[in-house]
Parts: sequence; structure tokens; C-alpha cells
Amino acid sequence: MTPAQKAMERLAAWPDLTPCEAGCGTGRALRSVGDEIVHFHSGRDVDLHLTARAIQRLHYDFAESTAIRLVPGSRWVTVHLDCDADVDLLLSLVSVALKAHAHQGGTLAADRLPEAVCNFHRVTVLPRDDTDGE
Repeated sequence: MTPAQKAMERLAAWPDLTPCEAGCGTGRALRSVGDEIVHFHSGRDVDLHLTARAIQRLHYDFAESTAIRLVPGSRWVTVHLDCDADVDLLLSLVSVALKAHAHQGGTLAADRLPEAVCNFHRVTVLPRDDTDGE
């Protein structure tokens, strides 16, 4: 089972998420009542829909992670799943996304705009090199 399949299986059991086809046309997705939250594009690459405020709040934490890729101006964050820790990170971020989307009524107008375009084909994720230069 790929890391993305593990994550999809775990997240599909959450009561606030419903499986669906990804709005971008590639892969499966999970959506909340109002928004698509997660797109599963491959066995390892997942796009997560956050609000601009959530991305701004977590920006420095994202910079520390080798699993996270940001596209300037996008409210989608690409998470590359290489290990169980990356899956756990994704689950934590999905929780943040659900909370952010649930509370977006009182946030900036930019966060209330629908954004159907995820980062698929806009991010290149290179595999992590676990060797020490040999």
C-alpha cells in the first residue's frame, strides 16, 4: 500500500470528509461540505487546500519540512509522502485545513474565493536522497 493510499484510507473514515473525484481531473479527492480539501494525484503526491491565512501562519514551519512544497500565490500545498511521518504530517494539516475552511466566513475576502486549480503539474517533487553522497 502506498503512503497516499494509507492516508486516503485513514482520512476517508473522518466524518467531515467525503471521497470524490478531484476537481482538477486527476486522481481522487476528499471534500468537506463546502470545499475540496485533499487531492491524491499519485502514490506519493498530495495537494492540500488551505486558506491564505493558514499558509501565512504556517509558512516558516513549511520551510523546515522536506515534504512540503509551496507555489507562490496558491492556497494549495503539495505534500510528498515518503514515510509514515509524512502521512502523519498530512493528517495534521488536513485537520488544520478543515478548521480553517470552517472558520473562513470571518476571514479575508481572498480566502473566501473558490480556487479549483491545485498544484498538480505546477510542482516538481524530487525524491529524497537517503544516501550520504556516495
